[in-house]
Amino acid sequence: MSGLLLRLAGPLQSWGERSAFTTIRDTASFPTRSGLIGMLAAAEGISRNQGGLERYDGLRFTIRTDRPGHRLVDFHTVGGGQPKARTAATSGGSNKGAAVITRRHYLSDAVFVVAVTTPDEKTATRLAEALDRPHWAPYLGRRSCVPDEPLVLRCHAPDPEEELLTRVPLARTTPPHHGEDTVGVEFLYESAPEDPAQAADTIDVTDIPLSFAQHARAHGVRRLHRVTRQLPLGLTGPKSELQDRLIEYARTEESA
Repeated sequence: MSGLLLRLAGPLQSWGERSAFTTIRDTASFPTRSGLIGMLAAAEGISRNQGGLERYDGLRFTIRTDRPGHRLVDFHTVGGGQPKARTAATSGGSNKGAAVITRRHYLSDAVFVVAVTTPDEKTATRLAEALDRPHWAPYLGRRSCVPDEPLVLRCHAPDPEEELLTRVPLARTTPPHHGEDTVGVEFLYESAPEDPAQAADTIDVTDIPLSFAQHARAHGVRRLHRVTRQLPLGLTGPKSELQDRLIEYARTEESA
């Protein structure tokens, strides 16, 4: 077992749940598998119409929700008030004429840490090198959603899921109650917890990317298991010190 640890944080994130363009551009409450694979494929220089997504089938994503963020809706218009030739273009090569109005949903101030478990060390190395020198810059669901640094916390974690539980610094917006020595944090797993005593909610999401082609996008269904885990209070700390703790954690691997 090996893999990477990614920290997805920034002013805005948006992880669309629908593959078709609609006037309401929604967002899931967590990074989707489609969005995560899209980020990796972009870093490796794989275009939408190129195919080859089966190379990511062996990846397992485990998501720790440090901060769920707040929903934000942006009323967005494109074009209008201009001659048709100067308005928004259509996929058929014409122009829409009237203004295009959409409402785009975002997560504001959200933070997720993702354990990317790979089938072998070679795959982990390939993905780490791509993220270090990406062909296309990574973004958090939409191109306008730029990630904070550090994006990659670890490139070669022997057990990335265990790192989420015991070592990766935790971002919190609320202090713990007096006398607490642990803090409850939500996790999303792609497989059911091995511990039968660990209660889990199951949700079905349509976010397995089968094709990213612009006119033939397709997604499959997967089941997620949502669990609240108690993490050591020592993973938290003052917000003013979080960046330093993250950098120190990331540098630990470089000096190993």
